[in-house]
Amino acid sequence: MPHGEAAARPDLQFERDLARRGELPIAGIDEVGRGALAGPLFAAAVILPIQRFDLASALQAVRDSKALSATARARCAASIRLIALDWAIGWAEAEEVDAVGPLVATRLAMQRALESLSLRPRHALIDHLALPDVALAQSPIDQGDSRSLSIAAASVLAKVARDGVMDALAHQYPTYGFSEHKGYGTEAHLRALRRWGPSPVHRRSFEPVAVLL
Repeated sequence: MPHGEAAARPDLQFERDLARRGELPIAGIDEVGRGALAGPLFAAAVILPIQRFDLASALQAVRDSKALSATARARCAASIRLIALDWAIGWAEAEEVDAVGPLVATRLAMQRALESLSLRPRHALIDHLALPDVALAQSPIDQGDSRSLSIAAASVLAKVARDGVMDALAHQYPTYGFSEHKGYGTEAHLRALRRWGPSPVHRRSFEPVAVLL
């Protein structure tokens, strides 16, 4: 995945189309950690000041979180928190992912992020998914984190929040290297799993973990 300027730059086209129809405020929503073998699944909801004339330039470094280095994500997250009208984080623990599956857990985390906002949005822009249990106008957008600035901002906040939790879990379970791979199925992680077996924060329903139980 490219970094920085080589990655697609999200814009405000979707947000401004909605603003012209009076559908403000708008929440961008994205998740992080759906495919990880360990740790919680995180989501963020972000409401940007769409009518701020310099918003795009103020957040010009923001990209899909996967396209940014950890240092760049931290800088972008600080800018987003400063500029956003409101933002919130939601999550689903590993046990919930096992109990209901990653898709339902993703929707739960997204809904929890939305419900934690202090400012009630009129419309949600969501990366790829719809939230059928949320009574709110929604636009699921394929590859939304590379196309919508609001969704990209949510992806950054979710990623930074989840990485912080995985770094804390790395101290609690030091044999797995969570601070390096953040719970994803790298070869180093799989080797640690084979050697040490699953930890309490591994997702037991995921095949590389399940085969070791």
